[in-house]
Amino acid sequence: MIRSDILKELAPTIAEHLVVCNIGLPSQELHLIDDRATNFYMLGTMGLASSIGLGLALAQDKKVISIDGDGSVLTNFGTLPTIANNVADNFILLIIDNGSYGSTGDQPTYAGRKTSLAAVAEACGCENVVECRAEDTVQAVKDAIASDKMTIIVSKCESGNIKVPVITMDPVTIRDRFMGAVKA
Repeated sequence: MIRSDILKELAPTIAEHLVVCNIGLPSQELHLIDDRATNFYMLGTMGLASSIGLGLALAQDKKVISIDGDGSVLTNFGTLPTIANNVADNFILLIIDNGSYGSTGDQPTYAGRKTSLAAVAEACGCENVVECRAEDTVQAVKDAIASDKMTIIVSKCESGNIKVPVITMDPVTIRDRFMGAVKA
């Protein structure tokens, strides 16, 4: 399975929750698969989906699911200790770890080599960390939603991309409709 396969299977499970999606192809794929006002698509801030999602979870009570990539988490390594030290039990971080920088040409990341993001999250103090195969991602997310505990999920999948159109929606429109969904 590749990232887009995970997103296709995951879309019905996360449809009723606030979702902050990683920059580039993950946002474009989610937009193509299941565009909703409750999805916040990152268009220009690599590494910040997890940080924005945590802030949103701390600011209100609805469930927030950040979908991030291994490359983005590696770009903003400070996010894992920040998450560990600011527990929000309505926050789930799903790291789709394909071992590559998928949006820029599938160059390998260190998560595709020796670095385990699950082990790093645990070392940072994150208490509820799950590593799973791509095929088990939906169940891991369902379990995390049901647990009402902040959870970090590292989903290991194959590298690869599908062809997707760019998101033509204006960033202000994305922000405004998402904020409307947060307030609803």
